[in-house]
Amino acid sequence: MNFSRRKIVGLVVIVVALVGIIFLSTKEPEVVVVPEVEVIADPQVEKIGSSVEGRDITSYTYGSGDTHLVFVGGIHGGYEWNSVLLAYEMIDHFTDNSEIIPESITVSIIPVANPDGLMKIIGKEARFTLLDVPSGIDTAPGRFNANNVDLNRNFDCKWAPESSWRGNVVSAGTAAFSEPEAAAIRDFVLKTKPTSVVFWHSQANTVYASECHDGVLPETLAVMNAYAQAARYGAVAQFDAYPITGDVEGWLASIGIPAITVELETRTSIEWTRNIAGVRALFDYYSK
Repeated sequence: MNFSRRKIVGLVVIVVALVGIIFLSTKEPEVVVVPEVEVIADPQVEKIGSSVEGRDITSYTYGSGDTHLVFVGGIHGGYEWNSVLLAYEMIDHFTDNSEIIPESITVSIIPVANPDGLMKIIGKEARFTLLDVPSGIDTAPGRFNANNVDLNRNFDCKWAPESSWRGNVVSAGTAAFSEPEAAAIRDFVLKTKPTSVVFWHSQANTVYASECHDGVLPETLAVMNAYAQAARYGAVAQFDAYPITGDVEGWLASIGIPAITVELETRTSIEWTRNIAGVRALFDYYSK
């Protein structure tokens, strides 16, 4: 049987095509790996007030659950700058990983409750980095607001015009809530009615409960212990190093809201691993 070159080439093409069809029909389907996508959520950003010098006091809110947890940094401004930086890191973390917040929980963060005090030390009224922090900070000028008032003595719990800090007499303002920063926190609390509030401070390596005229709320002790155990801080039910009047945590206790003071171990680190563990412990506690 005689075949032309064209016929031979045609037969070869047909055979190759048939072999390809058989191979493709028996090959296992390729598994396509879809890369994990980072969950990013834009927080609800709200101006809740202004400082004496007109700087914004802002809250960042995530979620819409019935349980509302509030975290506050920088009530002592630049003197406790690491509490502000911790708050901003927490905002970044929740923005990039909002799925870690349980559906039943709403989280609000007020990163800087005393922006004028922060400005005195850092030179910035908003987000900053370690490079912006002057070395050797261990003085008080950034602790007070622009009226030279210690804001954590300006709330309506045993308020007096003068209070103490480390044996020093400090101004508590002309009346409870006389300072716009304290009024902003008050108005935010009365508007949102949070379930519990955490204030980041430094430096004592301890979590403190809050109390006013009626003592410590039972739930406050549970919140204190949950955060302290997870973050490996000490836990103290009542601050007794020196007398304090007009503190914000005590005012919250007086209106029935559990509040704790988280004192970082130093004023030079945000102690991230410890504090995110503490925050997640509160998520677990309030999700039960």
